[in-house]
Amino acid sequence: MKAAVITQAGGPEVLQWKDYADPVPGREEVLIEVKAAGINRADVAQRQGKYPPPPGVTVDIPGLEVAGVVISCGEGVTRWKAGDRVCALLAGGGYAEKVAVLEGQCLPVPEGYSFTEAAALPEAIYTVWSNVFQRGRLQRGETFLIHGGSSGIGVTAIQLAHALGSRVIVTVGSEAKGVACTELGADRFINYKSSDFEQELADEKVDVILDMVGGEYLPKNLRILREEGRLVYINTMGGNRTELDLSLVMRKRLSITGSTLRGREYAYKKALTEDILEHVWPLLNTGQFKPVIYSLFPFEEAAAAHRVMESSEHIGKLILTAS
Repeated sequence: MKAAVITQAGGPEVLQWKDYADPVPGREEVLIEVKAAGINRADVAQRQGKYPPPPGVTVDIPGLEVAGVVISCGEGVTRWKAGDRVCALLAGGGYAEKVAVLEGQCLPVPEGYSFTEAAALPEAIYTVWSNVFQRGRLQRGETFLIHGGSSGIGVTAIQLAHALGSRVIVTVGSEAKGVACTELGADRFINYKSSDFEQELADEKVDVILDMVGGEYLPKNLRILREEGRLVYINTMGGNRTELDLSLVMRKRLSITGSTLRGREYAYKKALTEDILEHVWPLLNTGQFKPVIYSLFPFEEAAAAHRVMESSEHIGKLILTAS
C-alpha cells in the first residue's frame, strides 16, 4: 500500500506519500480499505515529534480516524464482515490506503453519509461524548461553554449539546467563526480577540466548560462556573501550568477533570463505542447532526492539509480522500 509517512520530525513537508508494508489484521481486528481520513491537531503534534503514539502503534503514519470498506476480518471478529461500510477510531496509521483496527472501535457509516462525512466523525464524537457527557455530566437545560467553538471538536460539541437540550456558548477568534457556530446551534458567541469572556459571562453562570486552551484561562473558568460546576480539559494549547485558587474550588464545590483518549485501553474504547452507538448514532441517522467539512485534500497532499490546520483559518474538519 501507500501511506503519508513522517520521514523525520519537522514541518508539513516531512509528510511523504510513499510505499509502505500492508498491515496484517490481528485476531480481533478488521482490515479497512481507507476511503477518507480525518485530520486532527494531534497529527500535527505527532509530525513535529511532540506526541508519540502508544506502544505497538506505527510511529511514522499519523491519523486517528478513517472511513472505508472492510476488506477482511480476523478469526475472532464477530460483528463485521467483508464489504461493510465503517468508520473507525484509531491510535494511529490512518493516513494510508489500508489500516487494521480492533472491531470494537468501528461504527457503521450513518445512513445517507458519504465516506468523506463519516471520516469526520470518530475522533470528535468519541472525545466530546466521553468528556462532555460522561466526565462533565452535561444535562438538559444546563449552560455549556466551549473554548474553540469552530474547531472540529467544537462544532461537534455544539451540535450534540444543542440536540440534547443544553444552552451553548462558544469563544471564537473571529466574527465569521462566531456566526458559523450560531448557525450550528450555539446560542451565543464571544470573540476572544475583542472581548474578555469572563467579563462577558459575569452575569451568566456556566455549568460545564470544555477547555482546549488551559494556561491563563483556568482562573477565569473557575470564576464563571456556578456552584457544582464542572471544568473539563482536553488540551492545553495555552500552557500546562497556571495558578489555582483551591479555596474557590472548595467554596463552589467545583470539579476539574480532563482526559486523553489515544492511549486508553481497548476495553474502555469498546464500551465507549457502544455508548455512542446507543446515544449519538440515532441523532446522526435522523439528521440532527451533520459534520462540518472545511476542505478536502487527496492523501498525496497531506502536507498541504497540515499547513491549513496550523493556520487555524478553517471552520470544521479537514479531510484526506482517496483518489
